[in-house]
Amino acid sequence: MDADGVVEQSGAVADVLDDDFDPPWVPADGDDLPSDRFLDRELSWLAFNRRVLDLAEDDNLPVLERTNFLAIFANNLDEFFMVRVAGLKRRILTGLAVPTNVGTAAREVLGDINAAAHVMQIQHAEIFTTKVRPALEQAGIRILAVDDLSEAERTRLAEVFSTQIFPVLMPLAVDPAHPFPYISGLSLNLAVRVRNPRSDRTEFARLKVPTGVLPRLVETSAVMGAASFVLLEDLIAHHLDDLFPGMEVLEHHIFRLTRNEDVEVEEDETENLIQALEKELLRRRFGPPIRLEITEDMDDTTLDLLVSELGITRDEVYRLPGPLDLAGLFELGRLDRPALRFPTAVPVTSPAFMPGEPNERADLFTAIAADDVLVHHPYESFATSVQAFLEQAAELLLDRVARQLIEEAGEVGGDLVVGGEQAEVLVDAAGLRVVVARADVAVVPQPPVLTADDERQLAVRLQAHQAVDDVHAGALELPRPVDVVLLVE
Repeated sequence: MDADGVVEQSGAVADVLDDDFDPPWVPADGDDLPSDRFLDRELSWLAFNRRVLDLAEDDNLPVLERTNFLAIFANNLDEFFMVRVAGLKRRILTGLAVPTNVGTAAREVLGDINAAAHVMQIQHAEIFTTKVRPALEQAGIRILAVDDLSEAERTRLAEVFSTQIFPVLMPLAVDPAHPFPYISGLSLNLAVRVRNPRSDRTEFARLKVPTGVLPRLVETSAVMGAASFVLLEDLIAHHLDDLFPGMEVLEHHIFRLTRNEDVEVEEDETENLIQALEKELLRRRFGPPIRLEITEDMDDTTLDLLVSELGITRDEVYRLPGPLDLAGLFELGRLDRPALRFPTAVPVTSPAFMPGEPNERADLFTAIAADDVLVHHPYESFATSVQAFLEQAAELLLDRVARQLIEEAGEVGGDLVVGGEQAEVLVDAAGLRVVVARADVAVVPQPPVLTADDERQLAVRLQAHQAVDDVHAGALELPRPVDVVLLVE
């Protein structure tokens, strides 16, 4: 294209730019770019998760939604440490770390992450203890200590402990004959110190809280809808004497370990990808520790033992007000308390796609031909917009294809041949196109309809997608849901 054509095209592009947008900043001669124009990738992610915590702190929101945001924050932070922080630490240890996009050294970024995460996790625990937990109690949802229960409730929980919890517990002692046990990632554990009255010797034992097989929140009453719970680890701690008969339980503390669970597979260099993934998934279970969360009442003797045995630094120890692992609050989602949640939002049909009569079917092609239609999901219905468009497009295409096939098929009962090959009509979700394949389709010229039975079928695959590049071209490249869809002619 000549220079005039380029100038003309550029002018056309300029004409469609929205006047509300400022022109891009262009540095003048001698002006330096601002040094803080970029944000650090990892610290930016922590800032995003801070916004989730702000929602949990907002007392204008329904209390069960705030509880859910606390659990989401905890779950997000776990994944952040298991993947992002773990990868950064691995690159530092292997000497492969390079400065970040803002020019900060990797070790400095790791220190900034630990400092910011410490502050956020303490705030997370305090929001639950001082704000959300009292709000839950006001709504009739109680998370209590075992000592605060009535005698009848303690009796019932003692039965629950002996029949459901005790059989799956396995205390592991640490002594010269028994090395320190393996601590799995994200597991909740009790660090117990016991004394043998005969030898007057103090020993350490680790007890894993079985949150994978038992609910974290144990109901204190069998009455339906009572909404009164105790934490599983508190119930176990209350019955430690049953687990260590003949021993004196001196103290116990809760701790939780996060390990490196990032998956490293070089797809270009791996001959057998399945074997490489299996090996990496096995290795991930035994990844190095990257974070140790402990309750604020843990004594230095127990902490020194954990730090030494787990090979973790003091900077990676998070001393927090209990309880740990607030992702367990997801379990409150099973409560049937709609008044404590956001009201259910029912999507509406876009005004452009509203039928003229209640039982009439809207003609989406006519509506789009009249004007472009912008649809905002999930507030406007997907079923009556994009999905309905795909269904109507498929019907039009099939009608056109059927007529063409009838004309090309020839005699009754003959094999259907398109382009010299046997063909099957396939409306594919990736492009609404006819695919030539092996098929034996009978065509009846009179009347002009395409018949189908078990061996001779007209295959139509239609899936819901969310955007349309061109209505008439039928190019539908829509891999996953989006928020805004523009349907144009």
